[in-house]
Amino acid sequence: MSPRPRLPAWAATLTWKAAVFITVMCCALAALLGILVHVSVTGRTVNDSRERALDRLTAAARAYEAGDPLPRFAGIDPEGLPGSLRALAVGGERGTMVTSYEGRPTMWAAGPADGRALAVRTDYSTSAETISGLDRSILGSSVLAIGATLLVGAFAVTRVTRRLHLTAQVARRISAGDLDARVDDPRTKDPSRPQDEVATVSGALDTMASSLQRKLQSEQRFTADVAHELRTPLTGLSAAAELLPEGRPSELVRDRVKAMRGLTEDLLEISRLDARNETVDLAVHELGPVAERVVRASGTPTEVRIVRDATVETDRRRLERVLGNLVANAHKHGAPPVVLTVDGPVVTVRDHGPGYPEYLLESGPQRFRTESGGKGHGLGLTIAAGQAEVIGAELVFAHPPDGGGGALARLTLPAYVRFGDAEDEPGSGRHAAP
Repeated sequence: MSPRPRLPAWAATLTWKAAVFITVMCCALAALLGILVHVSVTGRTVNDSRERALDRLTAAARAYEAGDPLPRFAGIDPEGLPGSLRALAVGGERGTMVTSYEGRPTMWAAGPADGRALAVRTDYSTSAETISGLDRSILGSSVLAIGATLLVGAFAVTRVTRRLHLTAQVARRISAGDLDARVDDPRTKDPSRPQDEVATVSGALDTMASSLQRKLQSEQRFTADVAHELRTPLTGLSAAAELLPEGRPSELVRDRVKAMRGLTEDLLEISRLDARNETVDLAVHELGPVAERVVRASGTPTEVRIVRDATVETDRRRLERVLGNLVANAHKHGAPPVVLTVDGPVVTVRDHGPGYPEYLLESGPQRFRTESGGKGHGLGLTIAAGQAEVIGAELVFAHPPDGGGGALARLTLPAYVRFGDAEDEPGSGRHAAP
């Protein structure tokens, strides 16, 4: 079964649908009105011509009965008289018919005359031209009316669709994290002006964005305040833990204090990422050595594979933070072997554990949410995703495509633009790669 042909994207737009609807309705209305006018005028024109022809037939019949010569437009069984009309007259009835005579439209009228047909003819050219001119006028006016209606309708619909596109753009900006974006439809600011459906949607979107912004800012302030307030007592607690006598209890205390300090630092980092005022320190680095350094610093048995090294321009500290969190998460929640692969500007971290939970694959990492019974606070991957966004990289969580199980995190860094010696621009901040 062959697939159904797909319509182009522009055919799904509201402007196109409105144009088609307006065109169809205008054509239907023009056709209906044209038919009514044509039938009415044609009927009246034909009736007038028939009455004139019958009047001539009456005059010719009187002349025939009186034995006077017949007018030049009358005759007994004249040439060109339609056979059906002749038969009607011979049968004793009167009738009319329009045919072509000598290349011109002619109205015939015939009646009985001693077993033969007395007929008269009337020039029907003027009436035929009148009807043809009327049909042309109807067609021309219909085309003009449809064109004018389309222009007016397209203008009106375009104004509405432009406002809808603006609302959609603002919604996309809000979903991308720009909570300051607003539609600011002038109809929503003036209560005295009537609001249409688009203004209602725009106002609802602005209200939602303002409410969401207030809630997120409140959450960010709370997270930052809690983290700042915890740092001071944790510093004292850490110093006190170092004074405890050696033994298992003191090791447990130091371990928990270390975990609390790590959690506090993570909360502070998340609050800075939420504020979206981070600045990046860009520099050119070889990706392979950076990945190897991250694995050495982690102290984990992670295999590093350099398929194809690449030069990237990025913030090394933030990149190392992303890779370090991915490697740590793979060892904490996955199973060995853990493999870090560098293939050009793409870095993948794969483990062979149970894989990422479905909620993470669908909507990304969420802070303080992990699998039931899992370790951690869900902050590692949240920070990795936030730092990846800061350096302009794309971080994707997925299942390995080979079906071998486990979890796969793919980090795609922006391509490093290399300039030749002749293309280097002074002060551009970029240098020709060797």
